[in-house]
Amino acid sequence: MKTWVKVVLGIVAVIGVAIGAVFYLTAGMVDTADGFFTAVKQDDMTKARTYLAETFKARTDEKTLKEFLAKSALTKFKEASWGNRQISGGRGELEGTVTTETGGTIPIKLTLVKENDTWKIFQLEKPAAGLQTENASPSAPQQAGTSKLTGAPSVPEKAGAIALVKQSLHDFIVSADKKSMEHFRDSISSLWRKQVTTAQLDEAFKPLTESGADWSVLENFDPIFSSDGAIDEDGVLLLTGYYATKPSQVSFKQKFIREGDTWKLIGFQIDAK
Repeated sequence: MKTWVKVVLGIVAVIGVAIGAVFYLTAGMVDTADGFFTAVKQDDMTKARTYLAETFKARTDEKTLKEFLAKSALTKFKEASWGNRQISGGRGELEGTVTTETGGTIPIKLTLVKENDTWKIFQLEKPAAGLQTENASPSAPQQAGTSKLTGAPSVPEKAGAIALVKQSLHDFIVSADKKSMEHFRDSISSLWRKQVTTAQLDEAFKPLTESGADWSVLENFDPIFSSDGAIDEDGVLLLTGYYATKPSQVSFKQKFIREGDTWKLIGFQIDAK
C-alpha cells in the first residue's frame, strides 16, 4: 500500500475515534433529553421537571413549562435526532430535530449543565415557524423568531446587589475578627467550599486579617458600584465597586453563582488604597 494511502487511512481512523469519543461523552446528555421528552409525551410534568437544572426550575413553574411545550408542539414527541453535540467541562449543547407522532419535525437546541454529576437541562430553545419580522424593541431579550425557556439568572436589582455585597462583607468580618475563616467558609457556595479548606482560606486572607485594619467600619457604609452587575456565559455574577472611606478608599470585587434560588459567593476580594 502506498504511503499516502496509509496516511489517509490513518486520518480517517483518527476522525472515527474522535466522533466515537464525542458520542460517548455526550451520551448522558442524550439520556437526559430523551427522558425529559418522554415524560412530556406522557404528560408527566412532575417527572419532566426532574430533568431540569435547579435555576431552570426556580425560574419556570409547571404551568409556564407546559404552555411552552404545547405551543411548540413538543408534547407530541416521538423521537429526537441530535446532529450537533458539543461539550466543554460541565456544560454541553445538543442541537437537532424532534420528530412528532404526526410526522412533523421541529428544530430544537438544548443547553445542559452538570449538577451532582448528572446532566440537567439549563435552556430549551426552538426557532418559531412561519414568517417572522424583526422585533421593534432594541431591548428584546431574544432574537426575533426564537422562543426559549432558560434557567439563566438575571442581574439582581440594585437593592438586591447591595444586600449581597453587604452580607458577604459581614461574613468576612465575622471571620476576620476571630482570625479564622470557618464562618466565612460556611457562608460561601458549595462549589467554592469543595475547592478550599478553612486553612487555605486562612492563608489566603492572612494579609487582611493580620493587617490591623478595623474592617467592621465598612459595615457603616453602603457599597458604591463602579459598573452595572454582569453575568458571564458561565452564569457568574460579578459585582465591583468601592466604599467612600477616608483617607483610604476600599474597593471590592465579589463573584456569585446561583445555587437553587439563591446567589452564593464564589469569589471575594477587598483592597484598601
